[in-house]
Amino acid sequence: MLGEKMDRHGVRVWLLNTGWTGGPFGVGSRIRLKDTRAMIRAAFAGQLDEVAYVREPVFGLAVPSECPGVDSALLLPQGTWPDPASYHAQAHGLKARFEANYAKFR
Repeated sequence: MLGEKMDRHGVRVWLLNTGWTGGPFGVGSRIRLKDTRAMIRAAFAGQLDEVAYVREPVFGLAVPSECPGVDSALLLPQGTWPDPASYHAQAHGLKARFEANYAKFR
C-alpha cells in the first residue's frame, strides 16, 4: 500500500547508508558524517533529480551515480570493499534475513 500511495502522489524516498563502508565491522569504517550530510543536502535541494542512476544488483535499489560533495565510489558499497565476493556474500545474507522477516507478516 505504501508503494502505491507513493506512486500515486509522486513521493520521492531516499534510503541513506549511514552504516559501514569498505568492509564488514572490524574491517571497514563508519560512513563519515560529512558524507551523510552532503547526501541529505543534495536530496533536499533536488540535486539528485537529474543525475544518472545505476541499479544495485542485490536489492534492486536505484542508486545515484554521483552526489555533490561525496566520492562517487561511496555510493555503491560493493565498490568500497576490498573483496567483492565477501561483499556479495554479506549482501545476499542480509537480503535473505529481510525476506525471512517479511514472510512473517504476509
